[in-house]
Amino acid sequence: MAPHPGTWLKVTPQGLYCEPGGFFVDPARPVPRAVLTHGHADHARAGHGAVLATAETLDILRTRHGEGAARVMQAAPCGRTLKHNGVRITLLPAGHVLGSAQVLLEWRGSRVLISGDYKRRPDPTCAPYEPAQADVFVTEATFALPVFRHPDAAGEVARLCASVARFPGRCHLLGAYALGKAQRMIALLRQAGWDRPIYLHGALQRLCDLYGRHGVALGELRPVPAPAKRGGTVLAGEIVIAPPSAEATPWARRLADPVVAVASGWMRVRQRAKARGVELPLVVSDHADWDELLATCAEVGAPEVWVTHGREDALIHALAQRGIRGRALHLVGRGEEGEAEAPEAADEAAAPDAPAPPVP
Repeated sequence: MAPHPGTWLKVTPQGLYCEPGGFFVDPARPVPRAVLTHGHADHARAGHGAVLATAETLDILRTRHGEGAARVMQAAPCGRTLKHNGVRITLLPAGHVLGSAQVLLEWRGSRVLISGDYKRRPDPTCAPYEPAQADVFVTEATFALPVFRHPDAAGEVARLCASVARFPGRCHLLGAYALGKAQRMIALLRQAGWDRPIYLHGALQRLCDLYGRHGVALGELRPVPAPAKRGGTVLAGEIVIAPPSAEATPWARRLADPVVAVASGWMRVRQRAKARGVELPLVVSDHADWDELLATCAEVGAPEVWVTHGREDALIHALAQRGIRGRALHLVGRGEEGEAEAPEAADEAAAPDAPAPPVP
C-alpha cells in the first residue's frame, strides 16, 4: 500500500520538505537542497546549497542574484523525470511566467503535484499549464473567491490601446511586475498590433533582455529619455511600462500628464484601484481565477488538496462540497500577486535610466 503523502511531505518553518528526498520545494529561507517552481522572489530565494529548476528559472536566479544565487544549480527540462534518494521528480509547465513549473513527486507509489503559482490562460511568453494526476494536489489560492473571474486579457489590452488613442497628448504609464507581467503585457500589445517602441523603466530592462535570450520576441524596447529641458516632459502618446509603484516616485514627473494604469488581478477590486489613484485598471492576472482553480482541482483528480497561500478557507469550503478534502498549509513568505518586491525594483526612484535616442 502506498504511503499517504502526509507521512513523507512535511510542512516546516522553511516550507514544504520531502523527507525521503532530503530537499525542500520553494523554501522561504536558504536550505542545503531546494527544488524551485519559478523565479519570483517569494518562491526563489538566494543562498541555497543546491537548486533544481528549469533552465529559465536558473537564468532568472543568476540575473537577479549573481554568484549568490546558489552554490550548485542543476537544470531540469519539463517532462523529464529525475530520481533523488528514491524520489522521482518531474517538472511540468505551470503557465505562470517564463520557466515556471509544477513539481510532481513520486515515492513508493504515492504522488504529489505541487503547483507553485499557475494560470490557465494563453500567454505568448511561457509554456501553457499541463495537468497531471496525483493523490494530493498542493495548490495556490491567490484569487480563490467567486468575485475573481478574470476577463479576456486581449480585451483589457484593447482598452489600453483605445485609451492611448483617446488621449494622444498624455503618456500611458503601465504598472506591471518586473518578471512575467511586464513581458506578457508587451507581447499582448504586439499581438494587438502595437508596433511602435515601448518604453521601459530601467528596473525592467534586464529581465526583458533575459526573455529575449530565451526566444521571446518583444519588439523594440527603449529606455525612458530625460526631458530636453528642465521641468519638461516626454512621451506624450506613448506607452511606458514600469514597476507598479513607480508612478509615486520623482522619476514619473518626466512623463507627459501620465494616465496611470496597472495590470493585475487585484484591479478587479475597485477600492484597490481607487486607493492607488489608478485611472485605468486592467484586470490581467498571471494566476488562476476562481473557476480555473476549481476546474484544475477537478482535472488533477486528487481526493485531497493542500492550499499553500491565498484565500484558503473559501477554496477548502468549495472543495468540500465536491467531496474533496482540503487542508490549509499556512506557508509564510508568499506574495499576493506572485512576487515580493524584486531586488531591481527596491529603489525605483534612484534607479538610473540609460541614455535614449531622441523621441521621434
